Amino acid sequence: MVPTLAGRIQTRLVLLAVVGSLVTAIVTPLLPSGVGYRDTFGVLLTVAVLGVGWELVYHLLMQFRWEKDWPLLFGLGTGVPEAALIWLLLDHHVLPGLAGPPPLGAFLLHFSAVWLAVWLVANGPMRVPFLRWRFFGGRLG
Repeated sequence: MVPTLAGRIQTRLVLLAVVGSLVTAIVTPLLPSGVGYRDTFGVLLTVAVLGVGWELVYHLLMQFRWEKDWPLLFGLGTGVPEAALIWLLLDHHVLPGLAGPPPLGAFLLHFSAVWLAVWLVANGPMRVPFLRWRFFGGRLG
């Protein structure tokens, strides 16, 4: 069974807040000079905010699938259109609080590290302590 839409949104936000923040804190000093915590945490916040909209789109698309769920690798691959949209918004100076786009390589390294870490935690260790997360949308009955 698939977690409910609300459960997927909550899971995304919590994983980005916990795992994404930790990975961002570790990766940021490794990025080229000029890319600081304000930039990387701004991108992380953007991923979280836009992610709610993406979850709505993914939910709509999943309704056309018989089992109403993505194969695991599709979940990993959804990072590609999300990264492309965020990069376009950065490149066009649309995101508030960010002066402009970081170097593309720095953006891709940060985004990929966060995305992969969140995906691995969601599809690995998180399934052990949160067994009910996958059944009945986390409800008890």
